[in-house]
Amino acid sequence: MSVDMRTYLAHVELANPITTAAGCAGSGRELAQFFDLNRLGAVITRSITLTPRSGRPTPRTAETPSGLLNAVGLQGPGIDAFLDRELPWLAERGVTTIVSIAGGSVSEYGTLARRLASAAGVTAVEVNLSCPNVEDRGRIFARDPAAAAEVIASVRASSRYDVPVIAKLSPDVADVVAVARACVDGGADALSMINTPLGMAIDVDTMRPALAAGTGGLSGPAIRPLAVRCLWQVHAALPGVPIIGMGGVMTGRDALELILAGACVVAVGTAIFNDPYACLRILRELEDLLHKRGFERLADAVGLAHRPPGTGPRGRIDLEESSL
Repeated sequence: MSVDMRTYLAHVELANPITTAAGCAGSGRELAQFFDLNRLGAVITRSITLTPRSGRPTPRTAETPSGLLNAVGLQGPGIDAFLDRELPWLAERGVTTIVSIAGGSVSEYGTLARRLASAAGVTAVEVNLSCPNVEDRGRIFARDPAAAAEVIASVRASSRYDVPVIAKLSPDVADVVAVARACVDGGADALSMINTPLGMAIDVDTMRPALAAGTGGLSGPAIRPLAVRCLWQVHAALPGVPIIGMGGVMTGRDALELILAGACVVAVGTAIFNDPYACLRILRELEDLLHKRGFERLADAVGLAHRPPGTGPRGRIDLEESSL
């Protein structure tokens, strides 16, 4: 018996729940030499900015225990090059594409959304809120519910009505539920979480920061418990809102943990760096785990950890299990 692995982001159906995480597979070309990208639920592009960016100085990455620090700085060709070369390449291949966008002001996000609204091949827009607001002393949008909601409202107003808007949240906040709720109130159709928390490492040989920028985003298995906590809290508060879960997913078991916490889609990031087939392997492992646990549909596992003890794979109380 096979498991029905279909899932939904708002009204958009995905063939399966596994996607790439923004910034970890470029815009798909890197992975396409290894397998057909249509085998994934979707590809999430790197965060696209209004103008080209060269990124931050090197060194940009540093390994930490069970993790990776990075301070790449949203390096990319800008929206014009993306629309001319990268998006058409994905569209020609029929790849389900979620475009991540990043801006330095509310108006920049709105402009990016308008440019994408007239482009073919955009399945959804993921709004990277972990960017400094240049109009408000560099405060990070994702840390302020009102600022995050303003960005989402701008993107929603500038996007096509049939393209879901996904708010990507940071764990570096006092109340992640408050930010999530503000984004939904601002027009977000779904949430993406978690973005990398801020971290730092110092090289004890050089006695200087390991990254040229000093601090960077921490990813990898070290942050998975943080991701599970954030997912759990937000799904409990907003159970009807679709969530793309991410943070340290290296195996199918990791993906299932995020799904049980409330994710209906799981993005794979750091694992891709040393294993280009990681997404497909994790998908196989996830389906096998669901099958062994008696699930006929992926949807029945989403948020299951929130339900009463003894709840079976189909969302009902299993009397035999509950009596054990």
